[in-house]
Amino acid sequence: MKRDIRLLLSVPVLSWALYDFSNTIFSANIITLFFPQFVTEQLGTNPVQEQIASTWIAYSASIAAFFLILLSPLYGVYIDRTNKKKKWVIIFTLIVFACTYLMGYINSMDLKQSVFGLPVAFLITILLFTIAKFTYNSSLVFYDAMMSSLAPKEDHSVISGFGVALGYLGTLVGVLSVTSLVGKGPTTETFIPTAILFLVFSLPIFIFGKDGNREVKREKSIGGYREVWETFKLARKEPAIYVFLIVYFFLNDALATAISMMQPYATTVVGFSNSQFISIFMIATVFSVIGAFIFGYIAKHIGSARALQWVALVLMIALVLASLPLAKEWFYLCAILFGIAMGSIWVISRTLIIELSPAEHEGQFFGLFSMSGKLSAVMGPFIYGTITWLLSDYGATASRVAILSLFIMALGAFILHFKVIRLLAKE
Repeated sequence: MKRDIRLLLSVPVLSWALYDFSNTIFSANIITLFFPQFVTEQLGTNPVQEQIASTWIAYSASIAAFFLILLSPLYGVYIDRTNKKKKWVIIFTLIVFACTYLMGYINSMDLKQSVFGLPVAFLITILLFTIAKFTYNSSLVFYDAMMSSLAPKEDHSVISGFGVALGYLGTLVGVLSVTSLVGKGPTTETFIPTAILFLVFSLPIFIFGKDGNREVKREKSIGGYREVWETFKLARKEPAIYVFLIVYFFLNDALATAISMMQPYATTVVGFSNSQFISIFMIATVFSVIGAFIFGYIAKHIGSARALQWVALVLMIALVLASLPLAKEWFYLCAILFGIAMGSIWVISRTLIIELSPAEHEGQFFGLFSMSGKLSAVMGPFIYGTITWLLSDYGATASRVAILSLFIMALGAFILHFKVIRLLAKE
């Protein structure tokens, strides 16, 4: 235990983990809380429009994920060819900061123009959010790949758990700081403070982050999508990681979509106010911290693959409860279960990638890992948004059906993951 504490508090690990702290401020404040709240306030004037607002939120997330799919495998090839990761973490972070800051600035201007019946400021905000979400997720490909140079493989689950736990502590700091600063002001006033907090807590990795000393390949250029295809063929030769990427596709599909749609679902379907939802989200965040630490150590003792099976089970229970027309109080239990799943899945999944990947192809598999996650992040919100759009005339029932569709995806992942465990047992 003392060795673990010394490792976690070392400058390289702590500065790396603080980026989890900073990027989760952006993720929680913008992706989960205030951007969906902004869209709902702009469009949600009745039950039908509330479902249309959910469609806008889901489709903007899908578009951001779609562009990441096109590039994330190339990111992985680039990492393996150059070992340059910190540089791109910095570049993408600065773009996220700029877009988030501009989201607040645009809405502080007195823009009266409309296009297709929608305010120009609203459309620009949607565009800026889409760019910010794309670059935020791009930065994570390079950031996650930095973990392998921090410590031996047997310590990666603990480091990953520390980063995720610190990240969700960042959520608490970010939400409490911004809401106390803005008070009862317009939702758009939360964008600029969030951008500043995100940038400030990213500075340690800018200054102290290291790419590591791994020997790199010396080819002069990236071989385009031919390299991506070669990585897919390489994955087919590693059956455990190949099946795991499919599992992660469906599991992340369910969880990421549930997180991004949590605010409109809780306010327009369950009936919570925006301020009440912030309290619910804080409860989920506290249990994310607990889940990240606990499952980091569970994975270390029973193995990451078996630990992931338990996470999937927790998520499925949460999705079923959320889809049922139960009393509002039941949603607090859903928040606790979502929090545990939310905090632990990324601890375990990125550790599994490192455990299963050949060292010389680690960057490529991180690219495929990101591609799998983001492909699901296209499909999940797209399906959710399409269901709420097609069934919008049925009001809240549309969102309940959409949530239940996520359970089906999680169930598929849960069943398929047994094959990953069997494959690992044979090795």
